Amino acid sequence: MAVAYPQFFGTKNVDTSLMVSSSSSVCPVILSQDELKKVAAYKAVEFVESGMIVGLGTGSTAKHAVDKIAELLHSGKLKNIVGIPTSKITHEQAVSLGIPLSDLNKHPIVDLAIDGADEVDPQMNLVKGRGGSLLREKMVEAATKKFIVIVDESKLVNYIGGSGLAMPVEIVPFCWEFTLKRLEMLFIEAGCVGKLRTAGGSGGEEPYVTDNGNYIIDLYFKKDMGDLKDASDAILRLAGVVEHGMFIDMATTVIVAGKLGVSITNKL
Repeated sequence: MAVAYPQFFGTKNVDTSLMVSSSSSVCPVILSQDELKKVAAYKAVEFVESGMIVGLGTGSTAKHAVDKIAELLHSGKLKNIVGIPTSKITHEQAVSLGIPLSDLNKHPIVDLAIDGADEVDPQMNLVKGRGGSLLREKMVEAATKKFIVIVDESKLVNYIGGSGLAMPVEIVPFCWEFTLKRLEMLFIEAGCVGKLRTAGGSGGEEPYVTDNGNYIIDLYFKKDMGDLKDASDAILRLAGVVEHGMFIDMATTVIVAGKLGVSITNKL
């Protein structure tokens, strides 16, 4: 069932002009999940203007946005765009498409960043990093004036961790088992279980290594972890932790594509 997006995001500024009325006599087109991702991504690219420094996200949804930006550059509809990639894989994609690139050293202020998310709660807090790029994503998206998050409706959750899927934490490889146990103990009341991410998924043996040479511990929660800022502070205080995948109060706009259409929610 499609989520009623305005109700999901409460009193925030929601543009419902793109929503399809459930009472419409027109039979809606059924789109696949990837097609919904593309719809959200293309809508986000409409915010990109010539001359901008643009943070290029990582993942299956953000990939569509990068493709569209390249298309508009080659057609001349966008000019003088400089991209800041959030991962090696996005860097490779952008280079292959001819998008001019730079980094935060040369451009410490980013005009706009577009990226996907693994979870979005009603307060527009996010979980990101199930693709492994959470540290670079957070560095770029913390430096941007406007951070547009693009998701399909399956990513909406009532609370962070509510999907039952991983909340990633990037850690140094040294004594990773020790760090894993300390992370679990932080959230023992939430039924937290941590697992080292492996290169071949659940059936792999070798640890997954991030672009920064680190490991990832995936945390799974049975209950709400509580106050997110307190949880964030507790995680980051642990020696051995590099960064976590909660993006708290960072998104300025969330674009959701679903069976009812597309909604754009802006932080007030």
